[in-house]
Amino acid sequence: MTKKQKLELIWEGKYDEHGKRVAPLRVALPFQTVETINEATQDRQKHLLLEPTVAYGQEWRNRLIWGDKKYVLPSLLPEFAGKVDLVYIDPPFATDADFSFTATIPDAPGSESVEQLEFVKEPNLIEQKAYRDTWGRGLDSYLQWMYETLAHLRELLAETGSIYVHLDVHRGPYVKVLMDEIFGVDNFQNEIAWYYYNKLHDSRKRLLPKAFDQILYYVKDKRASYVYNAMKEPRDKSVTKLKYKKVAGKIQNVIGADGKAVTYESTERTIDNVWRIRCLQPANKQEWVNYETQKPVDLIERILSFSSNKGDLVLDCFCGSGSSLVASELQGRRWIGCDLGRFAVHTTRKRLLSIPGLRPFIVQNLGKYERQLWQTEQFKAKGEDPEAKTAQQRDYTAFILELYRATPLNGYTWLHGAKSGRMVHVGAVDAPVSVGDVANIAAEFRKAIGTGKDAPASNGVDVLGWDFAFEMNEVALQQAARANIQMRFLRIPRDAMDKRAVEQGDIHFFELAALSVDAKVKKHDVSLRLMDFVIPPDDVPEEARRAVKHWSQWIDYWAVDWDNKGDTFHNEWQTYRTRKDQTLELETTHAYEEMGEYNVVVKVIDILGNDTTKTVRVKVK
Repeated sequence: MTKKQKLELIWEGKYDEHGKRVAPLRVALPFQTVETINEATQDRQKHLLLEPTVAYGQEWRNRLIWGDKKYVLPSLLPEFAGKVDLVYIDPPFATDADFSFTATIPDAPGSESVEQLEFVKEPNLIEQKAYRDTWGRGLDSYLQWMYETLAHLRELLAETGSIYVHLDVHRGPYVKVLMDEIFGVDNFQNEIAWYYYNKLHDSRKRLLPKAFDQILYYVKDKRASYVYNAMKEPRDKSVTKLKYKKVAGKIQNVIGADGKAVTYESTERTIDNVWRIRCLQPANKQEWVNYETQKPVDLIERILSFSSNKGDLVLDCFCGSGSSLVASELQGRRWIGCDLGRFAVHTTRKRLLSIPGLRPFIVQNLGKYERQLWQTEQFKAKGEDPEAKTAQQRDYTAFILELYRATPLNGYTWLHGAKSGRMVHVGAVDAPVSVGDVANIAAEFRKAIGTGKDAPASNGVDVLGWDFAFEMNEVALQQAARANIQMRFLRIPRDAMDKRAVEQGDIHFFELAALSVDAKVKKHDVSLRLMDFVIPPDDVPEEARRAVKHWSQWIDYWAVDWDNKGDTFHNEWQTYRTRKDQTLELETTHAYEEMGEYNVVVKVIDILGNDTTKTVRVKVK
């Protein structure tokens, strides 16, 4: 008997050299909560007593996650496998979707200009890597990337769950076959055509204008009681229809006393699979946030209404500008959203904050755990003994020094290398550089002066770190200045974890942005005023740098945690620019109920989506 053959979509990379299916990454990493928003004070106190990994116990918090879905989705599985009610994703489906975005420089305070400068922020190397993973081998790598995504999403879906995948006519047919394989042909529900009737078309192109996107709709199991809420919409004009009834299973017209068929005026129609919803244009000042792939909230609200109920859990692992999360929040759904782009996460946060009655949510990333995984794989320890672990740490330090083009040094604990007469310290993968670290660096630096050929040649030290403690920059600089040390703090870029970026030698270490905050205390009131903000210029085009006349133009958003306990940043007050209102408050006041000393943390997010924090200690008498 011959083996039954099946129709299958094959691409390079689907099977390994032994004919075995290449499985998606299955490593589950712990999430780090880096910010809470709209958290009540009493809830904050309660969560301080809990372990970080179970910080919210049984209490639900919506989640906005900054990270690559390659790591985020398998990391969600331990907690959410079989628990997601609805998935909506709008994955990149165009080969020019390269993670670049348009940044806007607002007018300087007091300026009468009405024209704001915009410039394109090119993707960083981590974003470029994600682009190569998606499109590096053309359609082959795209299909493998989509297969891995959809396989994880199917595991996360509840048995009664539904999934909507937003595509276009170029990739949609391939993904349809892929989804038939992963979800099963029988679980295909429909293909929705989103007809954006208001899109402007380029008449110079020798082809039919494109006027719709495809949205593929599947359920996990057609036999289960999946949610389906039939919907109607108003007609543009009422129509006259025949009234009918069923007789013995057959449809018959209703006949009136006059012997004529009975009619009625229909003002509604059942929504089918052609959805006539306008696309967003820059002229739409109510909703457009200058995000290229932004989708209308009402498009996604329709999907939520069809396939979920209030309180259901919605997941979007390509949340972009945040339309799906805004729609979920407005309709009372629970939500989890993630995106690789820092600017996307920032745009989403601002849109959510504009919603009245916003429920508390948390911002998370994989932070040090992703780096630990990288370190373990990149610098494999030859054994479990302390000596092997020390060798692994030494290899890691030498790697970072090589990227920084510094010469390794031996015989020191806190000073690891030298570059251009300056000493260099390399921060650990799994801990932020702290003020205590700076004290140890300074102490070892003083001891090393005049001790030989590897002794400091100047009073300069470059401190390289993945993360830095909240109070790091100014307090540590003051500490170093007292020791007569000129210290610079530079962030080790995530690009260092990208093998191809390393091979290209295109790794840049940027100094931390400098934030100056003035605090004044009057009885129980504390006033904060931003005084200055300087960002590294390397990431901004020359034309954009020249357009900045006042330091506040670099700032898009800032927030305050009025009583930080050394835990997560709790966003208790914020101000930010919007498309309708580009002004930004530079001062705020808070009234404390009790006397005492408080650590106030200020977080600033610049126009590129990068954040900078500053800690101010105040004493309320």
